[in-house]
Amino acid sequence: MRLLHPDGTLVHLAYCTNVHPAEDLDGVLAQLAAHAEPVRERLGVPVLGLGLWLARDAAAALAADGGAVGRLRRELDARGLEVVTLNGFPYRGFHDPVVKHAVYRPDWTTRDRLHYTLDLARVLAALLPGDAAHGSVSTVPLGWRTPWTAGQADEAARTLDELAAGLAALESETGRTVRVGLEPEPGCVVETTAQAARHLAGMDTERIGVCLDACHLAVAFEEPTAALARLDAAGLRVVKAQASCALQAADPSDRAARDALAAFAEPRFLHQVRERGAPPLAVDDLDAALAGELPGQDPWRVHFHVPLHADPEPPLTTTRPELEATLGALLGGDTARTAHVEAETYTWGVLPEDRRPRGPGALADGIAAELAFTRDLLISLGLKEAAA
Repeated sequence: MRLLHPDGTLVHLAYCTNVHPAEDLDGVLAQLAAHAEPVRERLGVPVLGLGLWLARDAAAALAADGGAVGRLRRELDARGLEVVTLNGFPYRGFHDPVVKHAVYRPDWTTRDRLHYTLDLARVLAALLPGDAAHGSVSTVPLGWRTPWTAGQADEAARTLDELAAGLAALESETGRTVRVGLEPEPGCVVETTAQAARHLAGMDTERIGVCLDACHLAVAFEEPTAALARLDAAGLRVVKAQASCALQAADPSDRAARDALAAFAEPRFLHQVRERGAPPLAVDDLDAALAGELPGQDPWRVHFHVPLHADPEPPLTTTRPELEATLGALLGGDTARTAHVEAETYTWGVLPEDRRPRGPGALADGIAAELAFTRDLLISLGLKEAAA
């Protein structure tokens, strides 16, 4: 969907397709018909934005074959879909039975991560609508924090310099600008905006910036306005924003809250937990928090992307107020701070059993409801729906 900010910026609202399993081009094409077009139809809009997730093999195949990209572009057009952003965080196997720490590999010390991201940028340059000002790709925030040595930091900086050079060459060749945003996430080398400012100092800030995920920001107990001020001071742009909500327990010592949280402890994804403090207390998964590795004296926020529009069963809540504050800080002022907003609830299939959608139709209903909620929130901030 497209919205117009009062300053004239065209803001693209999309949903991230990493919620759907697909490791190759045929899988990606199939999900357009099975999932994306039904979401668009439920919303009643002529064009729906997608934040495509292309696994490594799909990205490599598309980057090497202009005919395959043309086939994907025609399928998008035929179904009323458009792409201005890609999710380049998971490399492959995002719907394996167990993902956990594997999602952070390969990291930015490796050529594999560089080549994958440049392939994504090349594909995106070919998919961008003609009136899109630029494209964006979100990526892993350097890597998982352990082990992370000074030598690894130096290697990652060199690899990111190569990324910037590759993006500049792509722009020279195609005339299309693609930017890459590192996505701060709990437990990673870059967990906070302060760490983003430190680790990205000296980078090509025209092409490399930050993907600001509202769930991650909330889990880190970062205040959105202050976070943006830190990025401003470092000269870092918000390449894209991810609309997402974390799970929250106001009193994790309460037995009912702990029982409710236990239903969200599942084997596929990592669910980092932070307990409010200065700095926040941290564990790397919900199981560990429930086993007593956090004191449970202050509120917990859990890295579990829960539906934007729906509340969990009490006594749990979500960080929806923090999402609203984040989008307000980004788009509620006189100047749009980003042009790409991507709803990224990839956890529909691992929600507690009684909360999971039953079949593709119910999943499309849920995604459409999230997008409608986000659209209405942006309109309340002063944006207006724009024609496709």
